[in-house]
Amino acid sequence: MTDRTSSQPESRQLPFPEQAGLAELLEQAEAKYRTRFEPVTIGDHTLEVLQLADMEDYIDRLAATAGQEGIELPFWAKIWPTSVLLSHFILKLPADPALCALEIGAGIGLCGLIAAKHGFSVRISDNHPDALLFARINILKNGLDDLADVACIDFAKDESDRRYPLILGSEVVYRQEDYSPLVRFLQHHLDTGPSAMAFLAHSYGRQSERFFQLAGQSFQIQDKTIGYKERSDSDEGGAADRHLCTISKLTPRPPSPDDQP
Repeated sequence: MTDRTSSQPESRQLPFPEQAGLAELLEQAEAKYRTRFEPVTIGDHTLEVLQLADMEDYIDRLAATAGQEGIELPFWAKIWPTSVLLSHFILKLPADPALCALEIGAGIGLCGLIAAKHGFSVRISDNHPDALLFARINILKNGLDDLADVACIDFAKDESDRRYPLILGSEVVYRQEDYSPLVRFLQHHLDTGPSAMAFLAHSYGRQSERFFQLAGQSFQIQDKTIGYKERSDSDEGGAADRHLCTISKLTPRPPSPDDQP
């Protein structure tokens, strides 16, 4: 893909060689996990998305070998319903490949992949090395290398000076300790122009009011709540569970008269 910036310090932290091909990256992933590609269809686009072949079995094996420190659940590997809904929402946006969108806390990168399929230029970011590996594999598997790349970005700690006209995030407001850092990240990394937007998707029942109170000091916020049904693999033939997801659009507040020099 074309170079989006003259310096990409994040790329030095990638857990694989930047020029590694699909076969090499798959070998690296399969050395740690049993994997498979699963088709995911969003609108008119179908992606082949790398997944853990058996999430429950992997967690059981982790638990069997866990010490007193406990286990790290692979939440990054899950396709969250909010990511699916946000991906559908992305398809309604006018795509411009000249502008670079950023997905934060991306996990396997579904929203960023769909954004690239839709025609955006996209940077898919996470701070988990295996998430970056899976996201890069998904980019190559779906032929999106010209429109998408990956970067190691921790939105709770990042201090680079890059700004983006569009920032995407799914289920990134679930930890209270990240609320203030995430607001600062958006302040520092979302463009300040009138067309700049951030879209954050989160489960409706998640207690995140404090985050949006903080964010509301710097951003105008519009919410759209969407209902969806979810049926687990063990509930075939049964009634699907009903859930709600909220997609919040954040745009920079114009400076007040008191802010003028």
